[in-house]
Amino acid sequence: MASQDWFDKDFYAVLGVSKDVSEADLKKTYRKLARTYHPDSKPGDAAAEAKFKEVSEAYSVLSDAEQRKEYDQIRAMGSGARFTAGGQGEGGFEDVFSMFNQGRGGGGSRYQTQDFEDIFSMFNQQGAGFGSGRFGQSTGGYRGSGAPTRGADVTARTTLDFVTAARGETISLQGEDGKQFKVKIPAGVADGQKIRLRGRGRPSPDGGTAGDIVVQVTVRQHPVFTRDGLSLRVTVPVSFTEAALGATIEVPTLGGDPVKLRVAPGTPSGRVLRVKGRGIETAKGTGDLLAEVQVAVPSHLDDDARAALERFAELGPRENPRADLMARARG
Repeated sequence: MASQDWFDKDFYAVLGVSKDVSEADLKKTYRKLARTYHPDSKPGDAAAEAKFKEVSEAYSVLSDAEQRKEYDQIRAMGSGARFTAGGQGEGGFEDVFSMFNQGRGGGGSRYQTQDFEDIFSMFNQQGAGFGSGRFGQSTGGYRGSGAPTRGADVTARTTLDFVTAARGETISLQGEDGKQFKVKIPAGVADGQKIRLRGRGRPSPDGGTAGDIVVQVTVRQHPVFTRDGLSLRVTVPVSFTEAALGATIEVPTLGGDPVKLRVAPGTPSGRVLRVKGRGIETAKGTGDLLAEVQVAVPSHLDDDARAALERFAELGPRENPRADLMARARG
């Protein structure tokens, strides 16, 4: 969903990539940054958590070909145009973006898709202002032309648990004007996303079109799963013997039965095992479940176990696992 933040946020700079970055390089860069700033890697670090959200937001837009195209167009247009927030008598920033929106599927909201040229019709080259193009005729005058003014938008906020956001649900909310209304939350809605209900805001004072309801969504973190686009990530502990010798383990899924995965002999920490089709389901598609293996080291050993490990150390390979690290560090 397009957002007014797109004018001010350089998602390419956030990820540290060029505008012509390939899909593969984009994903590789994002995963590296996500591992660096993930809250599990830096618990209690508010700055890292904020950076993780910023990186995730940038990747969610640029990894979607359609959204990336819209973002590039909007950023190109935004280099010379500024908009004000929605209010009576002014079209408002969000009105521009509402022309793009739910051509990709809207979960029940009344969005319309129009040509990109419709935005530029607001800026005719004869100096007539907003009131002269097709956009001006449908939304009211801008420079005191006498046309009806658009009603004001009503804003609302909602906080959803992780599962509800993933599956979607129809909920009741109260707007800033105190009125109750229902809104259909589409499956796969992301933290920070805005849902616009067109024409359901405040009425125009002089017969123009009504404003919109704009719902800001916050999604609570899940104790086990995190979002990676449409995929879900989960860290799965395995024992040293399971990693070394191989094993079949159970992995949880979001709201469903566990799945069994085969851990190959010699699997290191950090290896990601993929379960196709067990991620977030949306109208755009379904993601995967990404299970990252983490070798768990026992904190207490009895005498027999310690003796067995000491014997293993005597019989095991003599290679130094840090040799390559030291060599690369020396250049």
